[in-house]
Amino acid sequence: MMRDMGHGTTDPPTGAITLHRASYGVQGRPILQDITLSLTERRIGILGRNGSGKTTLLRLMAGLVAPTAGTVTVEGMDPAADRRGMLRALGILFQNPDHQIIFPTVIEELSFGLRQQGHSAAAAAAAAQAVLAAHGRAHWAPAPVASLSQGQRQLVCLLAVLAMRPRTILLDEPFSGLDLPMQIRLTRLLDGLPQRLMTITHDPRVVAGHDRVIWLDEGRLRADGPAAEVAAAYQAEMERLGALDADADIPG
Repeated sequence: MMRDMGHGTTDPPTGAITLHRASYGVQGRPILQDITLSLTERRIGILGRNGSGKTTLLRLMAGLVAPTAGTVTVEGMDPAADRRGMLRALGILFQNPDHQIIFPTVIEELSFGLRQQGHSAAAAAAAAQAVLAAHGRAHWAPAPVASLSQGQRQLVCLLAVLAMRPRTILLDEPFSGLDLPMQIRLTRLLDGLPQRLMTITHDPRVVAGHDRVIWLDEGRLRADGPAAEVAAAYQAEMERLGALDADADIPG
C-alpha cells in the first residue's frame, strides 16, 4: 500500500535521514512544502518531473541548503551545520560530473575528500590509488580529468565518493547524458554497493526493484510506498499529461 502523507511523531531509527515538516523557498517562492519522511531503507527512489523539487530535496539532505521551515537530520546530525560529520555519513553524485570535479588529475580528485576527512596527503593518495585499483582503473591515476569521456568523469566522481566510505550516497539523475553501455556498467557497480542509495530521477524504470519510492509533485509528497505501486501510479499520470496539449499555448 502507498503510505498516507500524514506527519509521524515517532523517534527516527538509528541511521535514518529524517525530515519533519521541512520546507524550502526562495524569495517567498515555495520549492518544497511540508515534507515529513523517515528514510531507512537500503534502496530509495525519489521520483518526479523536472521542477518538482527533487534536487532541492537532495540539497536539503546533503546540507547544501538549510530548510526555511521544519527540520532535517542525518543520523541525528544537522547536515547544514555539521559539515565534518557529513563527510562520513553521506556522499553525493551529481547529474553533471563537470559540476563536481575541481582538480586537474584523477588522483587529485579522489584524494581531495580524503584530505577533508583528515588524512595526510600520502595516506589520501594511497587510499585513492587503492580505490582505483579495486575498480580496475589504477592506470587512470595520473590522467587529466579533461581527457576522459563524460561517462568516465562520472565514474571518477563516484569513485571519489566511494573513497570516503559514506554510509549513504545520494544520486542525482546519475544516468543523464550517459550512453547505454556506460549506464549498464554504472548500474552494475551501484547494485553491488553496500551503502544506502537514494536515487533521484524522472524515469520510473530507474527505480524498479527499489525498496521504497517517493513521488514528489510541485514540491509536495504525492505518494510514498513500494516501488512497483508508486512507479505505476506515476507512469499513469505522466501518460495522462502526455496526452494533453498543455504546451500548445504561447505565453502572453
